[in-house]
Amino acid sequence: MPTVNFPLAGEYVELCNLLKLAGLAGSGGQGKALVASGVVKVDGCQESRKTAKIRAGQVVECESTRIHVHAL
Repeated sequence: MPTVNFPLAGEYVELCNLLKLAGLAGSGGQGKALVASGVVKVDGCQESRKTAKIRAGQVVECESTRIHVHAL
């Protein structure tokens, strides 16, 4: 499974925006669609909240890609 390391500059990033910033979605709207389709997991659990606050230390999985969020 490919892994993306995402440096988090602030306190959190919304899930749909993280998918866009990590290159898994072309826009925030596409990120919301991915979350709504049920293919996104946060820390191993399916996530349905499109604007869930993702903080440093969390791991997001989308389809076949893993995003490790870490502090900048």
